[in-house]
Amino acid sequence: MQTDKVSQQLDHLVQHGYVIVPDFMSSERAQHMYSYAQQLNPGEWQQAGIGRADQYTTNTAVRQDRIRWLQRDFAAEASYLGSMDELRLLINYELFMGLFDYECHLAHYPPGAFYRKHVDAFKGRSNRILTSVLYLNPDWQPNDGGELVLYADDGSVLETVLPKAGKLVLFLSERFVHEVLPGQRDRYSITGWFRHNNSIGGIIDPSR
Repeated sequence: MQTDKVSQQLDHLVQHGYVIVPDFMSSERAQHMYSYAQQLNPGEWQQAGIGRADQYTTNTAVRQDRIRWLQRDFAAEASYLGSMDELRLLINYELFMGLFDYECHLAHYPPGAFYRKHVDAFKGRSNRILTSVLYLNPDWQPNDGGELVLYADDGSVLETVLPKAGKLVLFLSERFVHEVLPGQRDRYSITGWFRHNNSIGGIIDPSR
């Protein structure tokens, strides 16, 4: 992972609340993760939902991707989680954000699938601080669609991000309304959240 490239652009995260790093992951490693995601059995994915804990529900009118939470029991997944641990420590060192841990999942959007406008954390109700999205698809073209759209506070489009392999997007989880547009191809990414430690009795709250 090119954590040094993130270090060079952290001022943008401080000033604007988000940063886009085009080549955070090498094309070879992105291809490896892409192939890994493709070879997973259908039973290893679950329909993505909205909400957390008691409020968790699935609603395909809002969200149509399928996900797999990454675990350290699998080499490819553990390698990615280790790299994001390094990134978490770098951000804490540079920005003093107090990020405690990280959770993430693979996301598979079949052709035509979308995720309507939403925020990843509600103020005062979540320990998700910083959202990350890492794209895996090789040779993604503008006419393939599937963009991530970030919105400004006034509702205008702030960024439209083409999901090219190796590109990393970081943004403040509470701040930005965003959505995933329908694509023409199967789209794979890794979405995650750096979190604060709001634990009680050793249980991190809220649980996924």
